Amino acid sequence: MSQINVGVTGWGDHRILYEGISSPSKKLEAYAGHFPVVELDSSFYAVPPEKNITKWINETPPSFQFVVKAYQGMTGHQRGENPFKTQEEMFKAFNDAIRPFKEAGKLAMVLCQFPPWYDCQRKYVDYIKYVREQLREFDAALEFRHQSWYSDDYKERTLEYLKEDDWIHSICDEPQAGERSIPFVPVTTHDEKAFVRFHGRNTAGWNKPVKGEGWREVRYLYDYSEDELKELEEKVKRISQKVNKTYVVFNNNSGGHAAGNAKTFISDLGITYEGLAPRQMNLFDE
Repeated sequence: MSQINVGVTGWGDHRILYEGISSPSKKLEAYAGHFPVVELDSSFYAVPPEKNITKWINETPPSFQFVVKAYQGMTGHQRGENPFKTQEEMFKAFNDAIRPFKEAGKLAMVLCQFPPWYDCQRKYVDYIKYVREQLREFDAALEFRHQSWYSDDYKERTLEYLKEDDWIHSICDEPQAGERSIPFVPVTTHDEKAFVRFHGRNTAGWNKPVKGEGWREVRYLYDYSEDELKELEEKVKRISQKVNKTYVVFNNNSGGHAAGNAKTFISDLGITYEGLAPRQMNLFDE
């Protein structure tokens, strides 16, 4: 079994990790005392400035890893005005921004999550190939959100393409809620790394139309049961036998459940991480 690195999406909203910590600027350092990896999702909304990247690198231990979510304009999600004049400028800005993560040995991968309206058709295949070329210097994961990629007609061709173009297949546990959700397909496509994301199983909320940013609070509201976690633990163990490093990220944080589920997952697997950040001592503990 390979090394299994478990974490959650973002580091700002996990209250159970920050008892006694009031400053937001201290949260990443505290987070790194619990988990060896985090999914950076703020990079989806804006390309991070250099000062932020430098700060995050310096606040985390040498072995800590970041899964960096691709900027929204790169994956067909653009909301509002794109600040970049051309695609070339956009990809260059993103690559220049996150390259320090790689140079510091802290980049697990770039996550390219394509929207649910990207179904399996030629124009989207061509664009996905273009994105891979622009990110060639990095390990990159691809996550689909439309079921057609895994249909009987296209599933094998989809997975074969991922292997050929050196994508890490983003294996997802999520509600089975029609064509805008994907099945759990435990197939690895990269020689070294596997990536598994847990979105919860809130079937009722997955496709529920919500105005503005409130969709996130509905879609990812879920607390995995003990039985569900044990089921997923067995699946991850089997996946991890095929690669050197497996990354697992819990994204079910609408109700604050991700960190607790992740901690249970780590405990059940009997994992002990070395090289985490020192945890702040509670001076009133005996």
